[in-house]
Amino acid sequence: MTCKSNADLQIIVDEVRSFSEKGAVADYIPALAKVNKTDLSVAIYEKNNLCIYAGDYMRNFTLQSISKVLVLALALQDRGVDYVFDRVGMEPTGDPFNSISKLETSIPSKPLNPMINAGALAVTNMIKGESENERWERILQFVSCLANKPNVTYDVEVANSELETAWLNRALCYFMKQHKVVEGDIEELMITYTKQCAIEMNCFELARIGAVFALNGLDPETGERLIPIHIARICKTFMVTCGMYNASGEFAIKVGIPAKSGVSGGILGVVPEKYGIGIFGPSLDEKGNSMAGIKLLEILAERYNFSIF
Repeated sequence: MTCKSNADLQIIVDEVRSFSEKGAVADYIPALAKVNKTDLSVAIYEKNNLCIYAGDYMRNFTLQSISKVLVLALALQDRGVDYVFDRVGMEPTGDPFNSISKLETSIPSKPLNPMINAGALAVTNMIKGESENERWERILQFVSCLANKPNVTYDVEVANSELETAWLNRALCYFMKQHKVVEGDIEELMITYTKQCAIEMNCFELARIGAVFALNGLDPETGERLIPIHIARICKTFMVTCGMYNASGEFAIKVGIPAKSGVSGGILGVVPEKYGIGIFGPSLDEKGNSMAGIKLLEILAERYNFSIF
């Protein structure tokens, strides 16, 4: 399947690109600091297997925190709902995504939700496998299936860059190991987690994954069930309540769809029963979300009545 350029969508992209000038790229991860902050592209994958795009929609970027949703879906299949949420909570937080403070004050000492770093690390730790390599291969295989991309890989430079600077994430892991939220070798967990965040994808592939969630776990091309319906719904709920970092409430009001952002500038959007959306715009606001990407979604939501509310 291929995507077709859409003139109306390109007009909107050109209109909101200027918002990129107001933000900044995620330079605290050295490898991410090299991108052009005015880049902006989008693909919209419809349930009837039509796809439209604007911008350089085939340009690869790393998933970063978008991967949290995908690995959560796999962990829920591996371990079941009760196991996962005995160790990770379901509530949003007003704290930064990499905060350790709530771990120290919560009783029991478990992460508040799977979309903050502590929760995502705990979820990655739940993936079944006898070794780090086996767990990683299972994550890659699952993401490949969702994206319909047999050769999914990751950006080695970005993964190494994150691994070398991830001292706070290591601290989160050791704190959780003390409280028996995670188990096993922490450095192996860090390797898997940084590789999952560095998985490469383009807007078309991300939009296809969005279409899987839009169809409650069904493959938009074959109709095959890739994710159990109750797990797809859980993931979409977290995308609404926690998916856009500390801007999730405002995003729900202004756009009103399940979405997950990453600090590379990617956004995975889901319009239930209709569309999957993939966006790349690396210039970020102070919350860590793509400035032009959010503005693009606001315009699309208003024009095409995306909101689920």
